[in-house]
Amino acid sequence: MSLDSVTLYQEAADFIKSKVPAASLPQIAIICGSGLGGLADTIDQDKIVLKYTEIPGFVTSTVAGHAGQFVFGKLSGKNVVCMQGRFHSYEGHSQKQCVFPVRVLRLLGVETLIVTNAAGGLNKNFNVGDVMLINDHLSLPGLVGINPLVGKNVDEFGARFPAVNDVYSLELRKIAARAWLNNSYLVNERKLVLREGTYAWIVGPCYETDVECRMLHNLECDVVGMSTVPEAVVAKQCGMKILAFSLVTDVVKFGYPARALDIVQAELRGEVVETAKVAETTHEEVLAAAAARALDLQILVKDIIRDI
Repeated sequence: MSLDSVTLYQEAADFIKSKVPAASLPQIAIICGSGLGGLADTIDQDKIVLKYTEIPGFVTSTVAGHAGQFVFGKLSGKNVVCMQGRFHSYEGHSQKQCVFPVRVLRLLGVETLIVTNAAGGLNKNFNVGDVMLINDHLSLPGLVGINPLVGKNVDEFGARFPAVNDVYSLELRKIAARAWLNNSYLVNERKLVLREGTYAWIVGPCYETDVECRMLHNLECDVVGMSTVPEAVVAKQCGMKILAFSLVTDVVKFGYPARALDIVQAELRGEVVETAKVAETTHEEVLAAAAARALDLQILVKDIIRDI
């Protein structure tokens, strides 16, 4: 079936409704980023788990740290669903496939979407383990046509030309800020630092070059990652309220490539030239950094959901 009509989305929603009692359908959905799937462990009271492979229209999540399933239940007294694993363009999925779950969630009645991700820190004041509330994004892929809304508009999900200058709800960001400020354990004992800023979306899967990092920094971006923006854009079109935050799992080392010409000229003069080892980010490091903050994020998200 086509992703350009509401039919397949409705089929997926109807399948989920056949497995989840009406009284347990969620008003709040949480998309868990790399290594952050443990958020679903905080769900209590009669969990219902549905593998993506069971649901019509869903593709398969192939990335380490993404379990590939919905977990339904209660969190802080609210009906919620956690997406343990999301879909990315770099896995070979189309943009419409990547955001398919968001539209299905809307058909289930979800009104609030909380999106988390692991991201690289571009802001020189940020440190590994900081959490950043997203208040704006730079979508370089979107500016050149890689956008889930390209193609036939599915009118049931919203307007052809949605405004996205206010994607990230100020109301929800204020709730998140209060939840953090009021939690002395997170602030004083766990030393969790909450930031706020701009997220840069790239397609990936390779991490950024030196000049790309400098460019994004010069464009006032604070973190960079490979997800979130397509989901947020579609959720905004659907009329959801969106809260998104990034866990800083690595900090960009701003540098310049070694200059071969300078090195060779120095060697010809008999000089010994030492070149610095290039710092490389690995997915394993990202998952390890996420794991170190997993419990703190669970506490913060529970407090936020309590206050929504």
